[in-house]
Amino acid sequence: MKYLYIAFLVLLLAACAAAAPSGEDIYKAHCAGCHDQNTPRIPPRDALRKLPSTRILRTLDFGLMMNIAYALKRDEREAVANFLGVAGGEAPALANTCPAGKAPISGSAASNWNGWSPALDNARYVPTEKAGINIGQMRNLKLKWAFGFPGDITAFAAPTVFNGTVFTGSASGSVYALDARTGCTHWVFQANGPERMAILAVPNGQRTSLIFGDQIGWVYSLDALTGKPLWRKRVEDHEATRLTGSPVEHDGVVYIPAASWEETRSLDPQYPCCTFRGSLTALRVNDGSVVWKSYMIDAPKKTGATKLGTATYGPSGAGIWSAATIDAKRGLLYVTTGDNYSHPATQTSDAIVALQIKTGKIVWSQQTLPSDVYNSACADKTAPNCPANSGPDFDFGSSALLVHTPEGKEMLVAGQKSGVVYALDPAQKGKILWQKRVGKGGVNGGVQWGMASDGQKVYAATGDSMKVPGGSGASLVGNANYDPAAGGGLTALRLGDGSQAWFAPPAACNPPKPGCSPAQEAAVTMLPGVVFSGSLDGHMRAFDAEDGKVLWDFDTVSDFTTVNGVSAKGGSLDGAGPVISGGMIFINSGYPRNGGIAGNVLLAFGVE
Repeated sequence: MKYLYIAFLVLLLAACAAAAPSGEDIYKAHCAGCHDQNTPRIPPRDALRKLPSTRILRTLDFGLMMNIAYALKRDEREAVANFLGVAGGEAPALANTCPAGKAPISGSAASNWNGWSPALDNARYVPTEKAGINIGQMRNLKLKWAFGFPGDITAFAAPTVFNGTVFTGSASGSVYALDARTGCTHWVFQANGPERMAILAVPNGQRTSLIFGDQIGWVYSLDALTGKPLWRKRVEDHEATRLTGSPVEHDGVVYIPAASWEETRSLDPQYPCCTFRGSLTALRVNDGSVVWKSYMIDAPKKTGATKLGTATYGPSGAGIWSAATIDAKRGLLYVTTGDNYSHPATQTSDAIVALQIKTGKIVWSQQTLPSDVYNSACADKTAPNCPANSGPDFDFGSSALLVHTPEGKEMLVAGQKSGVVYALDPAQKGKILWQKRVGKGGVNGGVQWGMASDGQKVYAATGDSMKVPGGSGASLVGNANYDPAAGGGLTALRLGDGSQAWFAPPAACNPPKPGCSPAQEAAVTMLPGVVFSGSLDGHMRAFDAEDGKVLWDFDTVSDFTTVNGVSAKGGSLDGAGPVISGGMIFINSGYPRNGGIAGNVLLAFGVE
């Protein structure tokens, strides 16, 4: 018996070794074609061997090589990084340390912007007393300080301001605690993967916990004073798990939405597509234990095979990309979902879904686009992993807003990549009250990351970038060439009936840049009378909420002198929108995906 057990262990270890990806094989298949050539613009293999493996992995995750690496699984990226690089990691940079007498979270709580939105309604609206800035001061906004993210080309994390401290993640996975007034650094923490969601500060006994997730599926709790880890938990087993939706908290429980990278895995014709399913997980703040987990779709089953003989699975997808919206009065949470990646289509994809706060049970679902089955292979409709009758990839990437109309009626308002904004009645199981088109929509069009509302109107910015046929690729990452005068724009809709109050068309790229687009994909932010919207050409603009006229315009595409001494520049504005707190406005700049402009800077503005 003893020898049988040993033999079993040997076979098991051999099987595990066989299953582990070979970094050398992955390098030969995906990297050698460029890095083994004598090309001045491409670093050779010998140069890569002098870099830390963690830096190579960061480049594959959200650096210059991310478009090449999208189809690779996480363990394959790690394998090639370990094959090429020097063992051991880089310690996160700690520069411009705050004076000993200046402690984190020691400021006023009166102006906190905590998480994705300053309130649980996800309306991204800051009242005057919290904003510390009013419409009459827009012309006086000036840059107060800039902070550079070392080694990054993307700055997509959503900042949080809590008791005078800015907490922000980064593409490298470094999480920073910065003084809101000066930008000095209190502490730095290194996560396992890139971090882009808004960090949530939650009172937890005698301490304050910081809850956030990374782009490879880990959720963390840190001590806000020290940055020391309290607990860490992986909320999904699927290797392609991706956490972009910011956490929200209610009665000592945080709610973590999960999306995935699996759409891009489908680019590999040998990948068995697809098995990920979107979920919402409830975790206790104090220890990270699971209260409940709710999946948006049923478990996948084998459905057949591609024309190459690769197995296919479904249903899949319906990821949750954005923060949940809490309706404490009804005891519900609302989430918006993405498309399906493979057949069969489900009724909870491209939908607004209501769940019980206490149990996670789905109470109702309102689907706005049935049968939206799409993955990245469908860039070529004949690709083996592209499902039949695919697309159009018009899922929800932004949260639903729980708002009150001028007549006192509650409604949920959600914007879709289709370019349509929907108003739903939460008291009637999501009955659609009105819908209004605000853009053309597309794979990277329509409403992308978030709208805002002041209780009178809802303000929706749209992407709708337009590629120029036959144009030469000129951007750093993405090889896109866009029409510099065409894009989305900003639309104000009256909450009562969805009628258009005004439309501000996109401003042509100024100054003109090769491949530039004025599309407005970033989340919108408001203070009384003012709507902030960023664009892919790097401009952040403040619009008058009454008529859409531009009150302030700042071009972030520039080199900046930073408080931490890091070489930094701004780029495209996408993903997280501005955060407003206590007389300051914080903007992360840099987004080189889809033809955008690289950047690695956090900008802090105030009034003179």
